[in-house]
Amino acid sequence: MSTYDIIVLGSGPGGYVTAIRASQLGFKTAVVEKESLGGVCLNWGCIPTKALLKSAQVFEYLKHAEDYGLSVKEADKDFDAVVKRSRGVADGMSKGVQFLMKKNKIDVINGFGTLKAGKKLDVKDADGKVTEYSAKHIVIATGARSRELPSLPQDGKKVIGYREAMTLPTQPKKMIVVGSGAIGVEFAYFYNSMGTEVTIVEYMPKIVPVEDADVSKQLERSFKKSGIKIMTSAEVTSVDTSGDGVKATVKTKKGEEVLEADVVLSAVGIKTNIENIGLEAVGIATDRDKILVNDYYQTNIPGYYAIGDVTPGQALAHVASAEGILCVEKIAGMHVEALDYGNIPGCTYCSPEIASVGLTEAQAKEQGIDIKVGKFPFSASGKASAGGNKEGFVKVIFDAKYGEWLGCHMIGAGVTDMIAEAVLGRKLETTGHEVLKAVHPHPTMSEAVMEAVADAYDEVIHI
Repeated sequence: MSTYDIIVLGSGPGGYVTAIRASQLGFKTAVVEKESLGGVCLNWGCIPTKALLKSAQVFEYLKHAEDYGLSVKEADKDFDAVVKRSRGVADGMSKGVQFLMKKNKIDVINGFGTLKAGKKLDVKDADGKVTEYSAKHIVIATGARSRELPSLPQDGKKVIGYREAMTLPTQPKKMIVVGSGAIGVEFAYFYNSMGTEVTIVEYMPKIVPVEDADVSKQLERSFKKSGIKIMTSAEVTSVDTSGDGVKATVKTKKGEEVLEADVVLSAVGIKTNIENIGLEAVGIATDRDKILVNDYYQTNIPGYYAIGDVTPGQALAHVASAEGILCVEKIAGMHVEALDYGNIPGCTYCSPEIASVGLTEAQAKEQGIDIKVGKFPFSASGKASAGGNKEGFVKVIFDAKYGEWLGCHMIGAGVTDMIAEAVLGRKLETTGHEVLKAVHPHPTMSEAVMEAVADAYDEVIHI
């Protein structure tokens, strides 16, 4: 039986990062993976979707070349080639993780891992052979998959999840996207840009429901302008896949409506991968589909830990990575601070992009905080005008008494690359006055942050 200091079950952005940090700290480390290194994020999630979205963005530019004084004759897309490029990007990233495993002397064990008592696990390989391994510490990082609703069973052809949406053999003429979180709106943007007729069905009263209300309104305006149909406070109650396409019955405040499409994409959240991995046999406690952990990701059973989507924190790649690093640093006896889940940035890569951190305006008011709110529209930005990207804004929220930066919400071109300023500022307990007096470069999209803060403090110059 092979013995390690740390074995990580799962090699997504939580698992492989955990393994690398463990190796850096001198632990003999192994990672168990049933499919491809990099997990869903690198192979079927974050990375390949961004490649698809980049193709859509370039195609949009080509279609609007005349806006930039350019002439492009008969710009068209090759759907198969777009999908192929995306898969190539994903394969390249997965190979990169393989290199990192070798570089850090981490053993990669291929197969399905099942936890056992006594800090052991069995790994069943593709041939059905089972090998037992043991470790002083086992970290569960098995991630999540597309959640299925009883009213929306996925058949992988007419009713699909995000995985199939990335590799459809032919581009659908009509698509219904159920759910308008990050996955839903990203695919809605991609397929609409490619020329598919897209309808979004959202159960909540607004799309991207976790975002600030102003951001939701702006995205709805932008999407409708692009030709995407949006149905809010609506629910798909059943689907009929017996014909050539699919018929979805949608319940709204006005009554029932039947929508017809080639494909329905179910983007209604995720389901954790905690079945059949031995949690019950070991006695690891779970609640509502999540593994219960303390601030340092220890489960109720000593020697077993859990990080990433299987735990109660936000189901985001960067959260899983941060949790894994913190977990093994704590195991190594380092002084670590618990993760601040109130300062986790969220990014959505449709067009316009969305990025946010901290409290929304509504949340701050619900907490009874006296606030200052500032907003700067990209229509007043020189860089946005020059780039032809005037949709959107930066919105900031400060505590009126102490100047604490409570929240930052952005929608527009490239804002996912700008939100880190707010995350770092909040981490360092930066005040509005300090942001205002930190000179931002001109012309840039990022100076909109300074301008929004100036608006909050009645010092704005350019609006």
